[in-house]
Amino acid sequence: MDAAMLAPEFPPGIDWLNTTEPLRMAQLRGRVTALAFVNAGSAWCNQTLVDLGHLRNRHPDRLNVVAVNVPRFDHERDARRIGKRFARNRPDFPVGHDADWTLWQHHGIEAWPTVVLIDAAGRIRERFVGDGQLRGIDAAVSRLQAEVAPRSLNAERVEMRRGGEPILPLSFPIGLALSGNYLYVADSGHHRVLECDLSGRVLRQFGSGGAGFIDGPMELAAFNRPHGLAIERDTLYVADTGNHAVRRVKLRSGDIDTLVGAGRPGTPAQGPVDDPRIVAFDQPCAVSLAAGGLYIATAGDNRVWRFDLLGAPALSLLAGSGSVAVIDGVREAAAFAEPSSLASIQQVVYVCDAAGSAIRSANARTGAVTTLVGEDAWSHGNADGARAAARLQHPQAIALDPDSPVLWIADSGNDSLRSLRLGGGELTTVELPQRLHAPGGMAVADGVVWIADTDAHAVLRYDTRDGSLKHVPIGE
Repeated sequence: MDAAMLAPEFPPGIDWLNTTEPLRMAQLRGRVTALAFVNAGSAWCNQTLVDLGHLRNRHPDRLNVVAVNVPRFDHERDARRIGKRFARNRPDFPVGHDADWTLWQHHGIEAWPTVVLIDAAGRIRERFVGDGQLRGIDAAVSRLQAEVAPRSLNAERVEMRRGGEPILPLSFPIGLALSGNYLYVADSGHHRVLECDLSGRVLRQFGSGGAGFIDGPMELAAFNRPHGLAIERDTLYVADTGNHAVRRVKLRSGDIDTLVGAGRPGTPAQGPVDDPRIVAFDQPCAVSLAAGGLYIATAGDNRVWRFDLLGAPALSLLAGSGSVAVIDGVREAAAFAEPSSLASIQQVVYVCDAAGSAIRSANARTGAVTTLVGEDAWSHGNADGARAAARLQHPQAIALDPDSPVLWIADSGNDSLRSLRLGGGELTTVELPQRLHAPGGMAVADGVVWIADTDAHAVLRYDTRDGSLKHVPIGE
């Protein structure tokens, strides 16, 4: 790359989601700029933005961070929907939406995430492709900062837009779990888990409500963007995505501890677990219980793990090579594309592949993975019918019906509720009286499908017997 090449101006078609005026390259002069091309629905892109945010906080007066979202799915062309996705993580740096891939093409980008480093004079200097590049970016930023003259140009201030999501009892609820007359809700945006009765009355709050990684009593402990939930008797397991850990709520006392996870991203080693707090997962999004084990889907490295709950703690890979793909096979020969939700029964673990727009099944004993719906990591749509022709778009959650051979699917990209009849049956769209808003979690029991209507900050109750869909007034 030509070190003297000036970075192109931001095209007028960019929608700036959180600035008062369109951003201009001149406003970035005088500081090194990390320009990140990302996809809002990608786990590894979101981790890159978290890393860049930490890096900027270390160099607040010498580094700009700018994120540009480039859509992968059809529904991601909508700037309002993308604004919702970014609002979940509340970035405090400019975020643009490149709906037509214009700036992507100007820079010749080929993959998400890609970070382009621009020096204080506005010249493109280095490029980092893929996730896990923080150390290299940090070193390059330090080199470019060393070139900046003490009396550099004072660029025009970038004004950030105030406001955002409304203040409501729930903020981007995602994971749901049921146990008798209790409903558990991962209130992700508020970094807490709620225990409610079935009418929506909040009985207990687990977690202080502030982001953190703290074990202890329920009012003092802290989560960071909790996601999937699973419950067994008096223990609630929480996929604590922002902390790269699986946490455990002891429901009798309300105490919270860390089952496994180091608080930083990484790919763990298989084998006995002597110290659970040094095991590094990469964005665990879902947990599910089966056959004496806890299954953990890590969206950041496209794998599904098993943590043994009986006997000495041990970790093993159920399946996944780490590649972003929809490939069937056994254990490492199979590949997932951002597994976001799990549901299990006996020796079968069902996997919702978000980026693959696919539903998979894995044999808990052999690790053999089979695709039920979906084709590859780039095929998506909205079609019912036979499995070979049916299509989903960026589904986020699945749940097994305990009373019938049906797998329910939160088809987030299509804002719809779908059902897949197991045993070779077809995919069907459920006719609802209102559309959903990027649903991200589900639980099913007694003929009722509970839906986390994530972008609407709500939980809904769909009765399969009469077709009614009702708002559950949690905390209201």
